[in-house]
Amino acid sequence: MMHFADSLTFSGRKVVAAWAALPFPALSGSSLPDILSAHQQDVPWKLLSSWREQKVSCCFAQSVVLRGICKEKATSCPGQPRSPLHSCGSPEQVLQQYLHTQFPGAFSTCHVLQQPCDTRPPFPQFFSPLLTSQGFLPDKAQGSSSAGVESSPVLAALQSSPALRSLLAGLCRELRAPSARRCSSFFTAGVEQDDFQEALEELRTLSQCYETGFGADGSEDEADSD
Repeated sequence: MMHFADSLTFSGRKVVAAWAALPFPALSGSSLPDILSAHQQDVPWKLLSSWREQKVSCCFAQSVVLRGICKEKATSCPGQPRSPLHSCGSPEQVLQQYLHTQFPGAFSTCHVLQQPCDTRPPFPQFFSPLLTSQGFLPDKAQGSSSAGVESSPVLAALQSSPALRSLLAGLCRELRAPSARRCSSFFTAGVEQDDFQEALEELRTLSQCYETGFGADGSEDEADSD
């Protein structure tokens, strides 16, 4: 995982954020272009890390893997309005085109695998009862399903984005708080005060590597320097 993250980081960056959609929101029988066309305003996967910025509009690099959307579904239905996504020749091209639209200028790699994620027990059954046994959203004609979810389409992504600056800068501020310095056990474990301060400075420098250069985060720079 460390080497994989390294392939998505450059210019002094070392951290990536994890995103996922479990299940990937798709109607049973929908084509991949139809599914992604319905999410032009925001991507259909959520951030797994917790910080205040839950929507990311740009990134530096990302790797995305989609499982469980069959290759034969990645074609437009007859009579449906054509779009750039419907003009793609393969599921990988559909997803790549979508990523370029959502994150222009970013380095993006993607893979689409036909095999879904196996969610049979002992996998925790936290799914909505409205899902089909294959993890899809049923259409109105199908109604709800009482069976458990045996498999599910899944999307997972690792992303290096400017939003990581907020997470790293916030972590730096928390570690600088007096409450952290009062934890004597932290230093009795063998960490020297000078080493601790050096690590804080390295963390602050790392957070600055995620700036976009447009001055959007200048207020946090001032706060970090206090």
